[in-house]
Amino acid sequence: MSRIGRLPITVPGGVDVKIDGQEVTVKGPKGTLSHVVAEPIEVQLEDGTVTVGRPNDVNTVRALHGLTRALINNMVVGVTEGYSKTLVIQGVGYRAVPKGKNIEFSLGYSHPILVEAPDGITFTVEKPTQIKVEGIDKQKVGEVAANIRKLRKPDPYKGKGVRYEGEHIRRKVGKAGK
Repeated sequence: MSRIGRLPITVPGGVDVKIDGQEVTVKGPKGTLSHVVAEPIEVQLEDGTVTVGRPNDVNTVRALHGLTRALINNMVVGVTEGYSKTLVIQGVGYRAVPKGKNIEFSLGYSHPILVEAPDGITFTVEKPTQIKVEGIDKQKVGEVAANIRKLRKPDPYKGKGVRYEGEHIRRKVGKAGK
């Protein structure tokens, strides 16, 4: 049995889980998320806990077992607490300015870059060099944060660019260092 797949998911108060065939819908105080479970995996709701089961031990089914349990757990956490990623901008003149729901970045290019917020994602500019990406869908929050980081990846020589909070950049010495 999968160590992660066999763990039951406890559904907190205020969260409604509905299973309709292979579609699992989770509704909570922050919003609603749904996911279509892959075919051989079975999901059951009993007494405020969700359990994920598998019919056999084929490799692909074993992999889907733990994945499905993790995705459903992420949906439950997302509609109750939400997810956030913090990005830090480092470099002289590099900054972010809020423009309504969107953000405008100055990252050393000849033009400012406007990043529009997708549905379900909110941007918070805490400082001109610190942005918080928030939402209920873990995958979407991570993807939007990765796309913002991709605008100007951290430079290994000077460390300038957009990075995640707490991310360590391995620095290179450069031409002069021997």
